[in-house]
Amino acid sequence: MVTEVFISPGNGGTENEFKCTNISALDNENLVAFAKENNIDMTVVGPELPLVEGITDIFRRNGLAIIGPSKDGAQLEGSKAFSKNFMRNNGVKTGYYIEFDKYEEAVDFLPECDWPVVIKADGLAAGKGVIICKDIKDAEDALKRILVERVFGSAGDSVIIEEFIEGKEVSIIAFVDGRTILPLLSAKDHKQIGNGDTGLNTGGMGVIAPNPWYTEEIEADFHKNILEPTLKGIQKAQWDFRGILFFGVMIAEGGAYLLEYNVRMGDPETQGVLPLLENDLAEVFQKIHYRELKNYSLEFKKESSCTVVAASGGYPGNYKKGLEISGTDELSQPLFIGGAEKKDDRFYTKSGRVLSVTALADTLPEASDLAYREISKISFEGIYYRTDIGVDSRG
Repeated sequence: MVTEVFISPGNGGTENEFKCTNISALDNENLVAFAKENNIDMTVVGPELPLVEGITDIFRRNGLAIIGPSKDGAQLEGSKAFSKNFMRNNGVKTGYYIEFDKYEEAVDFLPECDWPVVIKADGLAAGKGVIICKDIKDAEDALKRILVERVFGSAGDSVIIEEFIEGKEVSIIAFVDGRTILPLLSAKDHKQIGNGDTGLNTGGMGVIAPNPWYTEEIEADFHKNILEPTLKGIQKAQWDFRGILFFGVMIAEGGAYLLEYNVRMGDPETQGVLPLLENDLAEVFQKIHYRELKNYSLEFKKESSCTVVAASGGYPGNYKKGLEISGTDELSQPLFIGGAEKKDDRFYTKSGRVLSVTALADTLPEASDLAYREISKISFEGIYYRTDIGVDSRG
């Protein structure tokens, strides 16, 4: 269905993809002009910041088809406080929370907490603004970093202190046309840098799909207490929400609880889930645009996937850039370049999370084993990846 894809700005990996052409990083107004000049039939927004800034509103005012929520709807990711208030007001099952914008008031509240707690920077912090605190000292340090030292800039104008819900995480990516929500296969993301889910939070170090802890009982709970009230809330707010909605869910003793929304495809969940989707993605986007998801069904391969992310040594702290990558041409499974550029037919690292490998197999243990055999073929100075993604699924 698609003859050509333009990507702004793209990277060394997208440069190699079939039908794809990288273009300069353009601002919203110039993207509109580019879409008009090149007769672009559909624009799909990947990152969260343009959505929060209202790129879909601008495109739709210019009569251009675009996949993504309106600026109002994008606040479900753009502000943690906005998101939690939306959950509370629409009966979405979530943990307790309280918002603060002053360090002293937040610290004064800490003695009332049950430990541990989760402290979140309110705004966009590239997946790093969530800190689990085991005691008052941890919490004071986190509040100081966010509200006083401003390590996340304006994203830390305020914070959420939130109930820590212990359990198994589930990631659900869903297609939304404003009238219908169609969830994809469940996934399990591993956000922390170290094996056993230890250390600092990252943008994601690996994922498995489908999630073995997402049982039929949990799925029913999710639909009744999270997905359905979310759709009713979107409709009540009258947002033009034609795009992607990502649910970050925790399975605990009381069932499924919503931790957060994202308003775009999650990373690396997308790399693990989309290869299992049988439908033509362009057709799905058309159904979203024309609000025709109601009588549409998603089909998936009867396989499992495991995605392992390779990062630069030192990430999510300081790390080197410009390191040559070798072994990418030896893979038999899908490779996704995240932060690398291409020079003279060679890849070089450009950011903290450099690339990921997704392996598909009949069972999750087989997919995990294959993913690690594949990623071991890749090397660059200081390469780091977790060695336990999918391992606890092997029994």
